[in-house]
Amino acid sequence: MSDDDGPEVPIHCPECETTTRVALDDLAERIDRHNESVHDGEELARVDPELAAAFQDLVVEDLGLLEEE
Repeated sequence: MSDDDGPEVPIHCPECETTTRVALDDLAERIDRHNESVHDGEELARVDPELAAAFQDLVVEDLGLLEEE
């Protein structure tokens, strides 16, 4: 990966038992394309669940949503 490619995000499909990494810019398109072409539109492929949970925790912390006033 070169510096121009940007970060890559793992996509996991439990139905296919596969994980692949794609550029962040292509993430939504690649997930949609996989689900449409392989699973008749059923939303099975998604961002790796562990990464999604970690990202959610960082956003919640950054926004201070759990802080008591």
